[in-house]
Amino acid sequence: MSNHTTPNRSGAGRDLFKKISKKPKANNTGKKAPMSIRVGEYGRYQIKSGFVAGVYTARAFAKPPTTSRGLIAEATGKTEEAAITALYSAIDAREFSRKKDRRTDSNTGTQLPTSDEYVEALNTIKLTKPQRAMMMALSLAKADGLTEERVANAGSYRSTATAKKALESVGRMIAGYLSAETASMVPSTSLDGVTLIGFWSNCAHEEMPGNWIMHPELRAAIRIAN
Repeated sequence: MSNHTTPNRSGAGRDLFKKISKKPKANNTGKKAPMSIRVGEYGRYQIKSGFVAGVYTARAFAKPPTTSRGLIAEATGKTEEAAITALYSAIDAREFSRKKDRRTDSNTGTQLPTSDEYVEALNTIKLTKPQRAMMMALSLAKADGLTEERVANAGSYRSTATAKKALESVGRMIAGYLSAETASMVPSTSLDGVTLIGFWSNCAHEEMPGNWIMHPELRAAIRIAN
């Protein structure tokens, strides 16, 4: 009977397959045959499977290119196929649990990813230096937020419209990454681009511009992401 576990964050950071180069099985010449590691994909994850320390093991990692080197999930089984199947189930359960933990933002009505989801996305998508600068500035501003002009200045943009388009691009990349489904059993959720970054504060007077405030989940993720 196969079993599966999802490792905690403290155990992340190592790809144990990298240290294994041979399989404990002799061929006709008496020499150990090279170990074969199967590499595949499941949704947005890279899957590596093989015979590890006498056990058929399958492990999930963030799909390259990514700055994350952490182990996403792991499963074992009596056969390699059983281990892979168990891993798929572990990933699906993880995705389902995460989506249940998402909250709906009262300002925009958008369902927001958890901080862990934001971290995973930020470690995978490619941001320009201006985009990173604006994201960092908004995260440091916390709940006070920043005016359009200050956001644009943080990214060295002369135009607030151009700065807003750059932030919308970040939101779309995050939404695109997190929308990559794994299995049909996981409910599909529509994620909107710009509203994944933040919201505008309420303005008492039309002549007084509001501030752009980043969601707390994303602020926390920026501090954690590589």
